[in-house]
Amino acid sequence: MRVKMILPALQEAESPYWRPIKYSLFPPLGLATLAAYFSENDDVEIQDQHIEKLKLDDTPDLVCIQVYITNAYRAYKIADEYRRGVYVVMGGLHVTSLPDEAAQHADTLILGPGEEAFPRFIKDLREGHPQKRYVASWRSIENIPPVRRDLIKREKYFVPNSLVVSRGCPHHCDFCYKDAFYSEGKSFYTRKVDDALAEINSLPGRHLYFLDDHLLGNPHFASELFEGMRGMGRVFQSASTVAAVLNGNLIEKAAEAGLRSLFLGFETFSPDNLRSSNKLQNLSKDYVAAVERLHSLGIMINGSFVFGLDHDDKDVFRRTVDWGIEHSITTATFHILTPYPGTRLFQQMERDGRITSYDWSKYDTRTVVYKTLGLTAEELKQGYEWAYHNFYSWSNIFKASFGHDNIKQQLAHLFYMGGWKKFEPFWNFMIQYGNLNRMLPVLENLLANTNGHKTKST
Repeated sequence: MRVKMILPALQEAESPYWRPIKYSLFPPLGLATLAAYFSENDDVEIQDQHIEKLKLDDTPDLVCIQVYITNAYRAYKIADEYRRGVYVVMGGLHVTSLPDEAAQHADTLILGPGEEAFPRFIKDLREGHPQKRYVASWRSIENIPPVRRDLIKREKYFVPNSLVVSRGCPHHCDFCYKDAFYSEGKSFYTRKVDDALAEINSLPGRHLYFLDDHLLGNPHFASELFEGMRGMGRVFQSASTVAAVLNGNLIEKAAEAGLRSLFLGFETFSPDNLRSSNKLQNLSKDYVAAVERLHSLGIMINGSFVFGLDHDDKDVFRRTVDWGIEHSITTATFHILTPYPGTRLFQQMERDGRITSYDWSKYDTRTVVYKTLGLTAEELKQGYEWAYHNFYSWSNIFKASFGHDNIKQQLAHLFYMGGWKKFEPFWNFMIQYGNLNRMLPVLENLLANTNGHKTKST
């Protein structure tokens, strides 16, 4: 069987928000994970539109498309084009949230995580009686086949060693679309530690990028994972929560294992916003203490902040930027609150008549798609743009960088924060000429030295 698996781009290349370096950071693993369920006799190809131009003039036997909300229209167009004689199956976050909409463009839908449902579909397809919809009857990532890394075009990604050792998140924020995806059955589960360590050990090079939503979400699993990683000489990046950073000594174990950069969901400083969003894990947590603990371990911080929550006012943008610079947050990711379909936030706003657009391409966390409170839509959009511009101004880059006491951290912060936003033409040049991956040793050495420890490059 000839199979093509496609990830349509999350953003139009013509958009002012298209950033090649952002979309070339690491290979997404959803399709490569499901590709492992095909037989060795199947001819399988993966195309990621973020790093290559799609070829749509072929006639495979099966096309598999992964759909997120902002690529939904591109996914539907691709599917419609192929359905003239080719069997099309779709899955992903948006398909799970709006299956009736997606069903108009696919022969079969996979709803929710695919590790159990997708192999059932393949079996039925081979036997000639595929169903219209498949929903996982159980959820586990233990004893699953190895990711088909041979299908990933490693040379096109900055950090080709991406991996996943857990699914979902133990928390249930109202605005989080992942909670809708994992709403049936277990919402958070992990691999076996030994299997995760074996995969890590098999990966070439030194730098790892954990795509997990909350790597520290299961303290027992994470502790054993970090113990096993000690001495491997790895450096890695991942995501977690303020609460996990403050609790116990798990973050110290992560640092000893090689953690050098952490995506951290601060989201808002307002207790009222936290309560109304059901982000209770951040309530009464000392954000400054979490930042200082991470800095003391040489871990850089990518702080996540959401604007437009109902208790925000016109000063929220300035307060957020000032706080981030004062506390030397390495990079910041700002979002306009976005009510994704399938979330409790969307359901509540729709009941209240607050949804102003059903154009899914605008659900990109940069566009206002709901009736705001406390701020006008124009004030929210302008404030969001202002926050990005000011946080990444050269004056604030230098101010935040030299807020560290350690000279190594000062230089690393300056290089990382400035390089991420100020050298876009350079990154675009490296991507265009296929040299992006050659910059990885520079990043590895930068991360390896943020806490004073050096590891030998491989």
